[in-house]
Amino acid sequence: METPKVFESEYRFCLILWEHEPIKSSELVKLCKEQLGWKPTTTYTVIKRLSERGVLKNENTIVSSLISKDEVQASEIEEMVEKTFEGSLPAFVAAFTKHQKISAKEIDEVQKMIDRYRKGEL
Repeated sequence: METPKVFESEYRFCLILWEHEPIKSSELVKLCKEQLGWKPTTTYTVIKRLSERGVLKNENTIVSSLISKDEVQASEIEEMVEKTFEGSLPAFVAAFTKHQKISAKEIDEVQKMIDRYRKGEL
C-alpha cells in the first residue's frame, strides 16, 4: 500500500499529533493554535482531509495516526530521489555529500547501516 502524500503544513500538524496521540480533537485544536497559529476551523479541516486520505482516524473525537513519521519521511525521500535523481541513490548521496559536511561518526553510522543491509538485517 502506498503511503498517502502529506504536504508541508499537514506534516507540521502530524508532528504535533505523533507527539500527543491519541488525543481529543479539542486538545489538538488548542495545540495547533499555540504551536501553528491555526484557527479551530483550520485544524478541523486538516483532520477531515487527512482522515479522508487515510493518514489518521478520528473516532469519537479521539484522533490517532494510521501512518508513522518514519513512513511519511521514507515516502518523501523516495519521491524526491525518484523525481530529482531519476531514482539513483548514489546520485542523491553524491549531491548531498557535495554540499553537506559529514562527520566521521555519521560516516561510520551510514557504513553500519550498509553492512546490516548487506547481511539482510534491515
